[in-house]
Amino acid sequence: MPRRTNLRLGRVEVEMVEHVLAALAGLSVDNCEVWTNQAEMPGCDGSAAPFVDALLRAGLVAQAGEAPRLVVTETVRINEGESWIEARPSAKKQLSIEYQLDYPAASVIGRQVARITITPERFRSELAPCRTFVLRSEADQLMRQGLGMRVTPRDLLVFDDNGPIDNRLRFPNECARHKALDVLGDLALSGRRMVGEFTAYRSGHRLHAELTRQLVARFAATPLRASA
Repeated sequence: MPRRTNLRLGRVEVEMVEHVLAALAGLSVDNCEVWTNQAEMPGCDGSAAPFVDALLRAGLVAQAGEAPRLVVTETVRINEGESWIEARPSAKKQLSIEYQLDYPAASVIGRQVARITITPERFRSELAPCRTFVLRSEADQLMRQGLGMRVTPRDLLVFDDNGPIDNRLRFPNECARHKALDVLGDLALSGRRMVGEFTAYRSGHRLHAELTRQLVARFAATPLRASA
């Protein structure tokens, strides 16, 4: 299962864009150019908070016109093994995300649930600070593959049998919150403000991206055009 979301156009690819996209979507930023001279976006502390801080320092400007929206009008569900993600209409015409994380009972992470209605204020305080996490066994495997060689447990959450190594949780359910952050970032691949209720169970980037593709195909009224 892919651990990151990548964007590709022809032979050009930029990796790990989900936290940048989540920051933009969470702050309701619809028109923004992001430039990079690297093959992947900065990992920072594994959360979206550094990108939120940078956007707010740069300043947000209201523009004339209506932001493109995608309104879910019927239930769409995608399954992959035990994992699934579902989109439903929102009676309150808002975007809400629930993520159900389900690690084995013996795992220190265990079962967690995160629920949030996305507004810029709530996103900034409740979701943006939540960091990427891995088990120590997963981190060791990634390093054997030559990935994350410069990352230490102080840079993101690495769990052993006793909890985070050389780090502390920012929320009791930080892991589930980060997965909800990933959902938001992957939904932003639509290029539209989502309106709907989303529930995910043990899902990852590939499942989120497939749901986003199906939602655009079903509910996007008009194709997007590049802004001047």
